Amino acid sequence: MLIKKSITIKKHRTSLSLEKEFWDALKIITKEQKCSVESLVSKIDSNRKTSLASSIRVYLLKFYMKN
Repeated sequence: MLIKKSITIKKHRTSLSLEKEFWDALKIITKEQKCSVESLVSKIDSNRKTSLASSIRVYLLKFYMKN
């Protein structure tokens, strides 16, 4: 089930739909890195080549594969 949230990226408000598990993973990483969800998503957004949701999923997969 997708959860839709509104976030601000580079002063632009957008909505993002991800599964609960991905939102949970984002929160865990942001606590570890002491940053906000918005700042992490902005970082992912600046390097993406596909949709934002897909880029976040790939980022999280790679993050957890390294650890």
